[in-house]
Amino acid sequence: MGEDEVQKLIVRGGNRLQGRVKISGAKNAALAILPAVLLASEKVLLNNVPDIIDVRTMLRIVEDMGMTIRRRGRNSLEFHPSGLRGFSPPFSLVQKIRASSYLMGSLLGRFGKAMVPVPGGCDLGPRPIDQHLKGFTALGAACRIEHGVIRLAADKLTGAHIYLDVVSVGATVNLMLGAVLAEGRTVLENVAKEPEVVDLANMLNAMGAVVKGAGTDVIKIDGVRALGGAEHAIIPDRIEAGTFMLGAAATGGKVTVGEVIPKHLEAVTAKLREMGVAVEVEPEQITVSRTGPLLPSDLKTFPYPGFPTDLQPLGMVLLTAAPGTSIVTENVFDNRFRHVDELEKMGAQIKVEGRAAVIDGGVPLSGAPVSATDLRAGAALLVAGLIARGETVLGEVDHIYRGYENIENKLTALGAQIKRQNRGGSSGLTGDPG
Repeated sequence: MGEDEVQKLIVRGGNRLQGRVKISGAKNAALAILPAVLLASEKVLLNNVPDIIDVRTMLRIVEDMGMTIRRRGRNSLEFHPSGLRGFSPPFSLVQKIRASSYLMGSLLGRFGKAMVPVPGGCDLGPRPIDQHLKGFTALGAACRIEHGVIRLAADKLTGAHIYLDVVSVGATVNLMLGAVLAEGRTVLENVAKEPEVVDLANMLNAMGAVVKGAGTDVIKIDGVRALGGAEHAIIPDRIEAGTFMLGAAATGGKVTVGEVIPKHLEAVTAKLREMGVAVEVEPEQITVSRTGPLLPSDLKTFPYPGFPTDLQPLGMVLLTAAPGTSIVTENVFDNRFRHVDELEKMGAQIKVEGRAAVIDGGVPLSGAPVSATDLRAGAALLVAGLIARGETVLGEVDHIYRGYENIENKLTALGAQIKRQNRGGSSGLTGDPG
């Protein structure tokens, strides 16, 4: 049964997660790298591509624009750009994912023009694109928005010195994509330092770009005439890894998260240890185990290398199991407490005050009908269902499949009890043929 057929997930609580899980390729890296493939003049081979809904949507977009894609395995794809055409991706697909905004930079770089609808994605509050457009203007493009469509055009892109007023992963990625084929040097200051930005830079350099400084707050790009082909493996998904780490701690289990880059997870590791959870770090894996009670903690989200906003909902679930008072402060997005209402249906004691949520932890959760309000909230509610008494019925699960590959089967292999209910009404254990 395909993920598009799943209507609800039914979670039976009470089992500890135990065992080993392999982490998939990073969603946010893949969604930045796939638009970069549009800049290639030769064959590109991508490995460790996560098989998730957002990636499938991006693949449909680039295929619709004339890219030939051959699958070499579930997670390996070969791209042939010789048939690329046009600078206006299909609107119906673009509006499904926020990362479609990256097409602005790659199409502007490749064709000197781009017409891209204002993108969609999870509703996490305002995420303006003013820094993207400011940067494109500095590179020499004319930018305007008409009837919900962003229109960009440039006779020639020229390197420029661009300072971002706010640290933005999206603007950093877009301006990197737009600058690699610009004439001369581009200097981007106050940029995002996320590992996904570094992965994109490594991919672009493998294609022949000259990008230096990714992972710091200043990136320097010397434009080249053309980019060739490359073979690249996408980094492991630190948010998926963090999901299983927090899930292991919440359920009082022991899970080894394999094939990860531990440095990308240092903020999560530190917070778990602060809460009394044992964390063993090895070169390519992390083992999380808990046998005693959790300690309350204050959790604050920040851009990398701080605690990831994408793991804030899961961190909140973990804190509901810690006796005492904890405070979660959301410093990245304005609208990332929508999962609180759903957790309260399960008995969580949480009071939201502006950007802070005060949690009175240690009150056992109980199963209830809840809905995934966005991608990461959906994962958090899955974990909440694992620690709740009784049965949790989770709806709006399409959000979860946007960013997690095979998540219920991975959880089931660790001892979780999860059933799928499809849109026709039938249900079965995850992993059943359908």
